[in-house]
Amino acid sequence: MQQETNFKAGFVTLVGKPNVGKSTLLNKLVGEKITIVSPRPQTTRNIIKGIITFKEAQIIFVDTPGLIETEKAPTPVDKKIIEETLMGMEGVDVVVFVADEREPSPEDFFIMEHLKKIKKPVILCVNKLDKIKQQKALHLIETYKKHFSFNVCIPISAKRGSNLSILVGEIINFLPFHPPYYSSDTITDQMERVLVAELIREKIFELTRQEIPYSVMTKVEEFTERSDNLIYISATIYVEHSSQKGIIIGKKGSMIKKIGQLARREIENRLGCRIYLDLRVGVKKNWRKNIESLKEIGFDKIK
Repeated sequence: MQQETNFKAGFVTLVGKPNVGKSTLLNKLVGEKITIVSPRPQTTRNIIKGIITFKEAQIIFVDTPGLIETEKAPTPVDKKIIEETLMGMEGVDVVVFVADEREPSPEDFFIMEHLKKIKKPVILCVNKLDKIKQQKALHLIETYKKHFSFNVCIPISAKRGSNLSILVGEIINFLPFHPPYYSSDTITDQMERVLVAELIREKIFELTRQEIPYSVMTKVEEFTERSDNLIYISATIYVEHSSQKGIIIGKKGSMIKKIGQLARREIENRLGCRIYLDLRVGVKKNWRKNIESLKEIGFDKIK
């Protein structure tokens, strides 16, 4: 690991309201899919670190759940996640506030009010340049600047990668001089079990509707390397109510089969080997009302 005194390293948190493209941005910056992406809001539960190492710097990105006003959180677990995310902004070196093509909403103002309480450099990224013209993006930047004094404002497209090199350069400017925290080949500090659980949950988001995906907790029970470059993975999909169990299983097991097929493909691509995926469905009644559930879904505070 490099130890030069002119090397920079630090932690950067991505914050924003639901569905602005934070997870897409993180995956694009890291160059690999390390967090799930869905057009539905608030799909991210775990705080996932994505790590990029350059010759002169190392950036540790922290992806966070989409933030809404605390009092609007639908369950105690959701409220606790929002509170921990807001507190965690104190412990990073740079904050990247991600907005999109929409005009500022109450969620955006809620986040900016909290940003005023911390003494950190804040970069505004207006995302989704692939959907809007540069002129509209510049208009949105001026609108946001009326409510918060950003250090830097950059219009980007996480989907296309537009202006991401500019974003990275600006982030490095604000990082402290520090030796790297991770080896240069590390791209995330998340355990493979957590990544696998998230990929399974992503497929549930893709295939089911309404409240079902938000009521789901996925837990990897066994992760064992077997012969012939095969990994055996046993995972349980927990729902809150017994009526939801039948929906996840589907008629004659059709839904759980589809979830397994899509998840297996993604997991094999991520791990680079063959896997045998054994999925089960269980019921944990009203688990989102129990704060202890945070430990089971792998949620930790930002370090």
